[in-house]
Amino acid sequence: MFSGYSCRYFGYLVSKKKYIVSIDDDCVPAKDPKGVLVDAVSQHVTNLENPATPLFFNTLYDPYCEGADFVRGYPFSLRSGVPCAASCGLWLNLADLDAPTQALKTEQRNTSYVDAVMTVPLKAMLPISGINIAFNRELVGPALVPALRIAGEGKVRWETLEDVWCGMCLKHISDHLGYGVKTGLPYVWRNERGDAVESLRKKWEGMKLMEKSVPFFEALKLPESAVSVEDCVVELAKAVKEQLGSDDPAFTQAADAMVKWVQLWNSVNSSG
Repeated sequence: MFSGYSCRYFGYLVSKKKYIVSIDDDCVPAKDPKGVLVDAVSQHVTNLENPATPLFFNTLYDPYCEGADFVRGYPFSLRSGVPCAASCGLWLNLADLDAPTQALKTEQRNTSYVDAVMTVPLKAMLPISGINIAFNRELVGPALVPALRIAGEGKVRWETLEDVWCGMCLKHISDHLGYGVKTGLPYVWRNERGDAVESLRKKWEGMKLMEKSVPFFEALKLPESAVSVEDCVVELAKAVKEQLGSDDPAFTQAADAMVKWVQLWNSVNSSG
């Protein structure tokens, strides 16, 4: 479970901290447009400490950020928001593109620093990247699960899928339990790594698995009896095995890994 990029999940498992920040080792602190180094940890914690607003979109971004607020027409009954489960940061220089896109646009680099944070709306899916992420372990720790490992998984991000699958599970569980997920600040500077063209030469099934995953999550509805994160992960695993297991063995393996992960999480954390 803990090989390659998934080694970080061991830290998630044993940590006793409320907030966890995880940034890939090919990243360094970015600079904002004024040339000031970005404190990614501080921004992630700010995102997590302030509520999220998934039920009603605020067009002035995160209303709890300095200089922003709720716009006219935003219901006062919803302005208290909901707990924020995860903060998904972004990247300057080498953005987290897939191998086909990076291979086609070899010189493309992200130079746009958008000074904004926003909550992803309820029931909207997103490809959460493990390159620059933080989450509230007390709220959704068990949902950060190392599950979908593909055959021929490589050593660069565009040859893996575990973080994207984990993020789709996390978002669906957060929606079900009434939590929110934010994206935007903070940025990190991501350095060059890997060869996208060379990655395309490998027999990589990740894109096909994603195309099968999206309709599954669109139609998925967790039972009302799933009232904890652990319940949700187990129910999600059951649905994955029943509905996707016959399509590809990677889904069956992912479902089994999700159940084992919950058992391991409960075993490690019950002593606390």
